[in-house]
Amino acid sequence: MPQVCLYLQLHQPWRLGTFSIFDLGSESSYFEDTTQHNKEIFRKVAKKSYLPMLTLLEKLLKAEPRFTFTLSLSGVFVDQALAFEPEVIEILKRLVKTGRVELLAETYYHSLAALYSPEEFEAQVKKQLKLMKELFDYTPRVFRNTELIYSNQVAELVSKMGFAGMLTEAVDRYLGGRPKTRVYYSYPATQSAPLPLLLKHAQLSDDVAFRFSDRNWDWYPLTVERYLEWVEVYGEDEIINLFMDFETFGEHQWEDTGIFEFWAEFVHRFSQKPWNTFVTPTQVFEAINLETSAKATQQISDTDRYNVPDPISWADVDRDLTAWRGNQLQLDTLEKIYALEEQLYKLKDKKILENWRRLQTSDHFYYMCTKWSADGDVHAYFSPYSSPYEAYRRFSVVLADLQGKINESALSRP
Repeated sequence: MPQVCLYLQLHQPWRLGTFSIFDLGSESSYFEDTTQHNKEIFRKVAKKSYLPMLTLLEKLLKAEPRFTFTLSLSGVFVDQALAFEPEVIEILKRLVKTGRVELLAETYYHSLAALYSPEEFEAQVKKQLKLMKELFDYTPRVFRNTELIYSNQVAELVSKMGFAGMLTEAVDRYLGGRPKTRVYYSYPATQSAPLPLLLKHAQLSDDVAFRFSDRNWDWYPLTVERYLEWVEVYGEDEIINLFMDFETFGEHQWEDTGIFEFWAEFVHRFSQKPWNTFVTPTQVFEAINLETSAKATQQISDTDRYNVPDPISWADVDRDLTAWRGNQLQLDTLEKIYALEEQLYKLKDKKILENWRRLQTSDHFYYMCTKWSADGDVHAYFSPYSSPYEAYRRFSVVLADLQGKINESALSRP
């Protein structure tokens, strides 16, 4: 008798091109939008995942009146969809018009700005909000940060922007054994309004996102009957938050695994029972109807708080930030990219600013990760480069050129 909150993330980075030291000072593009590579990747994923899954979701909305779900779209994903596969946007528009699909707010560039620059973070969130309004006539009320990155300090930034709530990961070292199937509240660094939180159910999410086609998994092949048993063991007042990358369907789990049929049957059979419910984050947060007064804040007990002093994410086994900040290559480039902020804001050069923001996309630093074992295999799968060191080399050359262009533009100003 549970509530299921399904959220899917749509994101694709602008991958770096073959910009080399011989291109320094030239007008060559940093990104492979001047060649076919980014276009080819986007269209491949659209064919395997975006178009068939969006079409399936549209059919499920028509077939099951109580089915509802949530999407989050990075700005750089939307930019590429408009350029390379406009049909993706057209289906998304139809889905949003049903009134049963929630869109979330996030950083336009899928960046780590929340960890480095409150000003840049707010600017990127506002840009993504503007895009959602212009393209879908929709104003998101709930926030999800890049890779579900969260901490008390990040919650403070989000709360100040007036969002109704936020999504993040359930990490037991901070939950301390408490259930992940209830609403929690942020632990305020100051006296800002408490921010309601929904926490990902990693076990049930990853059973679909990662383990579905793993022949070495004890529960392979996963049947709808078994998955329903796992889901329906929860009570009507509990919320199972199934948070996944959209590419789970068709790209990470290929069509021939039966993933589309599995999901369609799960939605149909779950919906057949009137006590089962699909919900969106806004529906959950509206239902709790928390008054954000000082008095209400004082009434929230410590057991209702999710106190996360050090940032967490939904990545890798440790659910920390080592996927992006785990070695000196990553720390070096992150420090240098955000050190350019003050110069860029003064410069007011739109082209240079856009390049700088595209370089903030978290994927660039993810590709530099030097983890091995299971986590390392996942990183290698997603990387377009031969090694983390090649990712660092390419990024460093581009960064050096960007710094040179900033200096040149600053000198040319009257």
